[in-house]
Amino acid sequence: MNVFIGNLPYKIEESELRELFEDYGEVTSLKIITDRQTGQSKGFGFAEMPDRESALKAMEDLNAAEIYGRNIVVKEAEEKPAGERKPGGFKSNGGGYKGNSNTSGYNKTDYDKK
Repeated sequence: MNVFIGNLPYKIEESELRELFEDYGEVTSLKIITDRQTGQSKGFGFAEMPDRESALKAMEDLNAAEIYGRNIVVKEAEEKPAGERKPGGFKSNGGGYKGNSNTSGYNKTDYDKK
C-alpha cells in the first residue's frame, strides 16, 4: 500500500521517517520528495508498505502526530490520473514574449530616451 506523508518538517531525514514507519511493519520503500535544483525537501513523501493492515495502522496512529513541531498528514496515496502527468516532468508556461514590460524587466521607454 502506498502511503502519502505530508506537512513534513524540512529537517527530517528519510532514515528517521523510515524508522517511524517500520514500527508498524515492513517498509519496502520510502522517499521524501525534494526540489531538483536545491535538494531541499518539499515537505512531503511516500512510504510503500506491502502489508495493508500495517499501513492502515500506521496511518491511523501517525496522522496528526507531531514531529519537530509540525503535525504530519498520513493517508493513503492517491494515484494521479494519467492526463495530469507530462512525460519527463517538464512543465511549460508557454514561454515567449508576453508584451508586458512590468514583468519582463525590459522597459522600451528606457531605451528610447536619448
